[in-house]
Amino acid sequence: MESLKSTFLSSTTHLHPSFTLPKPPSKPPKLRIRSSVRPDPFSLSDGNPTKPKPKSKNPKNPLSDDNARRIIKKKAQYLSALRRNQGPRAMTPKWIKRTPEQMVKYLEDERNGELYGKHVVAAIKAVRAMGERKEGEVDVRKVMGSFVGKLSFRDMCVVLKEQRNWRQVRDFFAWMKLQLSYRPSVIVYTIVLRAYGQVGKIKLTEQTFLEMLEAGCEPDEVACGTMLCTYARWGRHKAMQSFYSAVQERGITLSTAVYNFMLSSLQKKSLHEKVIDLWRQMVDKGVAPDRFTYTVVIHSLVKGGLCEEAFKAFDEMKKLEFVPEEATYSLLISSHTKDGKWQDALNLYEDMRSRGIVPSNYTCASLLTLYYKNEDYSQALSLFTEMERNKIAVDEVIYGLLIRIYGKLGLYEDAQRTFEEIDQLGLLSDEKTYLAMAQVHLNSGNAKRALDIIEMMKSRDIWFSRFAYIVSLQCYVMSENLDAAEVTFQALAKTGLPDSGSCNDMLRLYIKLNLTGRAKKFIVQLREDQVAFDEELYRTVVRIYCKEGMLEDIGQLTKEMVTNDSYKDNKFIQTFFKAICGEPLRHQKVKGNVASNQLDSTALGYLLRLYLECKDFNNLEEILKLLLETAGSMSVLTQLISNFLKEGDLSNVKALNDQVVRLGCSVDDATIASIIGIYGKEQKLKQAQDVFTAVADSPTCGKLIYNSMIDAYIKCGKPEAAYSLYKEAFKKGHDLGAIAISKVVYSLTTSGKHQEAKEMIHLSFQDNLELDTVAYNTFIKAMLEAGKLNFATSIYEHMLSKGVSPSIQTYNTLISVYGRGRKLDKAVEMFNLAHSSGMTLDEKAYMNLICYYGKAGKRDEAFSLFTRMQEEGINPGMVSYKIMINMYASVGLCDEVEKLIEAMQRDGCSLDNSTYLSLIQAYTKCLKYAEAEQTISCMRRMGIPPTCAHFNLLLYAFANVGMMSEAERVYKELITTGISPDLACYRAMLRGYIDYGLVEEGINFFEQIRDTAEPDKYIMSAAVHIYKYVGKETEASSVQDSMNNFGIPFLENLKVGAKMKIP
Repeated sequence: MESLKSTFLSSTTHLHPSFTLPKPPSKPPKLRIRSSVRPDPFSLSDGNPTKPKPKSKNPKNPLSDDNARRIIKKKAQYLSALRRNQGPRAMTPKWIKRTPEQMVKYLEDERNGELYGKHVVAAIKAVRAMGERKEGEVDVRKVMGSFVGKLSFRDMCVVLKEQRNWRQVRDFFAWMKLQLSYRPSVIVYTIVLRAYGQVGKIKLTEQTFLEMLEAGCEPDEVACGTMLCTYARWGRHKAMQSFYSAVQERGITLSTAVYNFMLSSLQKKSLHEKVIDLWRQMVDKGVAPDRFTYTVVIHSLVKGGLCEEAFKAFDEMKKLEFVPEEATYSLLISSHTKDGKWQDALNLYEDMRSRGIVPSNYTCASLLTLYYKNEDYSQALSLFTEMERNKIAVDEVIYGLLIRIYGKLGLYEDAQRTFEEIDQLGLLSDEKTYLAMAQVHLNSGNAKRALDIIEMMKSRDIWFSRFAYIVSLQCYVMSENLDAAEVTFQALAKTGLPDSGSCNDMLRLYIKLNLTGRAKKFIVQLREDQVAFDEELYRTVVRIYCKEGMLEDIGQLTKEMVTNDSYKDNKFIQTFFKAICGEPLRHQKVKGNVASNQLDSTALGYLLRLYLECKDFNNLEEILKLLLETAGSMSVLTQLISNFLKEGDLSNVKALNDQVVRLGCSVDDATIASIIGIYGKEQKLKQAQDVFTAVADSPTCGKLIYNSMIDAYIKCGKPEAAYSLYKEAFKKGHDLGAIAISKVVYSLTTSGKHQEAKEMIHLSFQDNLELDTVAYNTFIKAMLEAGKLNFATSIYEHMLSKGVSPSIQTYNTLISVYGRGRKLDKAVEMFNLAHSSGMTLDEKAYMNLICYYGKAGKRDEAFSLFTRMQEEGINPGMVSYKIMINMYASVGLCDEVEKLIEAMQRDGCSLDNSTYLSLIQAYTKCLKYAEAEQTISCMRRMGIPPTCAHFNLLLYAFANVGMMSEAERVYKELITTGISPDLACYRAMLRGYIDYGLVEEGINFFEQIRDTAEPDKYIMSAAVHIYKYVGKETEASSVQDSMNNFGIPFLENLKVGAKMKIP
């Protein structure tokens, strides 16, 4: 543009031309010229000055191009009139009268060069051939030497127009200007301008335009339009606008096509304001817009925020019967959707469909967004069906909306499958799709899967926007990952001031993790950074301040909040402002400045917490009075007390509850029950009783409070008090339910109060209380533990008579009842009954019966049932294997014991002390003493220390057969191992000595242990017998006196040498 220095642009630029532009010639005087020659008004001048064009009868203002453009237009108008007025006497041009055969000949003539003339065709080919050689190797004068004088001006224009390369245009134009037939014309310059402009030779274009001006050719609308189109095509918008201003000042009216070119170019660079300005100038000039113009302008109006004007232009477009493009409908539908004008958007869509326009995926995405926001999922489904019918490609945006819709409907797995499908199709690239899936997981409460999506984004180098950091923060907050949440918040802060929602998320995380100190520091940082608080963030901050008793900070923050006009009608904030920043609320209420319905109950609850922490009981009472006058006061008090209970702050619970009681009110039963329950859990029975006593006489004291007090008695180890309170409640007509009965019976049983438990069971039967299966199971088990087996069976019969279905626990307990009562057949019957009733028998049921089979000596039946259990797919556990091992070990079946131990190890169960004890017992029973000792050694190698019980089995085995030397060896080994012998060990050694008549050894052993061994009936009786056996009556009497002092009975039936062989 700098090279185009002319007065043509003097009004819009500060460029000064180096020449003067010739003024247009003044209007010549009218001359009457008579001539017998009548020229063809539609012929062009050949540019030969020796043969000038004959003057017309009525000459008009001469133009710089010798009237050529006017002639062309007139001829076009003439031909148009002929086509409109066909008739028998019409002057129809020859080309209209051509037959199909003549038209074919005409086209052949054009191909053969006869249309323009063969010399013109040859010139065109000669100039084009110059492009096949390098620049500088061809001299256009030599190439065109044979055409000098043969080409008319019109011929040269044809040759120039037919060139395809700008260099040939440049060279031929330079040659053309040297010809005698050449005369400067705006037409020829326009051809050159167009050729240069199409390839982006802006500088050459400007130089050519300047040359045209210097040649005295006045630019017309076509030449100016060509220049403007060139600037527009190549994005030279500043130059284009300067040139356009100059054109406007010269009064040149541009065509619609030129305006379209400029509008489109500006819009491509998102210069929507300039598009709108140009559009308005176009309308002011009276240039008629076409369909393309409206399409471009509507787009820019929408993008520029002038939606009303865009819809006005859209209506004008339809009135002019221009059919809008699908993209235009899509843009307007999207605009209505964003503005919440859903019905208008649907009307546009119906209008588009009525015109037979198939919606694009962009339009479908806008409609899906509309249906998603409006929760009209049936219409969304219909749209998907229509898309499938019209074969509209589903892109990532639509898949993302589908994921969101699935999330709204709670179809989380379908959303995940859709996400995986997008990934498999290779369409997953936009962060919005990832974040949509992450938000769906967050809404489902699955923070882990949401974090997996975030990690996937990181692994694929997906760029994180501000919104991505916000969603990531939500994921870390939900998963309670404090470190990651803080790092993410710092990253978010780098993108600008964090939003109030993210700040609120961080504070909620600090509160959840009980990090009040860090929360306070975080709030200070937010205040320093001047983060804009919304109501939710304010609520969270105030909640923390109230919990910490920070009265001054609340006042300062509240004063800042009320300066925002948007919060002037906010009851929550205004309640705090009136309570803290003004005079006391009670005074305001007396003056009529505040009413109870103007206060927010939640805010009053926060104020209660604040004054409790500040120990300001005067304000506490006033706030409590105001709260009790507001709607929903009980729920606020309940929530506040619940929070105190969760925090274990019993002092504030007591203080608040006392204030409520003092005002003659009471919180709901659930809250009182919770208070009693917490006191019971903390073993503070006195406080629990005080709370209960305060409401016991109230007519509202109901089932919840009694049950809670009963639980408190039970937890504090007072089952009799629980039983008494139950009877008291029963007398008052309260049905505390089967659970309360079960708890009382269970507590009485575990504390050994079996008679009271039995009385309570009888009481529940007499009053026909409705009991459930659990209650009956508790009753049966209680009587089992009490040894009242007959009553336990009668409870089962009563249960059946009431139509209560037994459970597997019922049958398990009954198997124990009958097994302990040695009614093995009935126990088997219970087992079979449970199996036949369709219940899934567990390991406990099988092993319970197996245990009683073992006690009854029915080992084969026990093993058969054990095998059946395994066949049913129940893998034995450690306890089951131990029961079977003990059963076989007790009778010395060591081979079976070894097999069971091998099976147990195969099932992954490791051997412990009790298993080795059973194995040693089996070996000693079958007299495999060496194997028993090896087992003890194996235990040591396995890092399992043997106990005295393991040695006792070996000691008893040796003593039983009189191998006292071996027994003494094992005893010494036990002592050297560091194990303290127990009474069973002492008894085993003394039994061996006395049974086999080893009196001296027995006396020595007793005298060694008498100072360490506890007083024992067998040991002391054995000592008396062996002392008497050797005649030591004094020692025997001394031991017997000790037994009498300890109240230990003497065993008369012991005999020294009872197992000695009589020769």
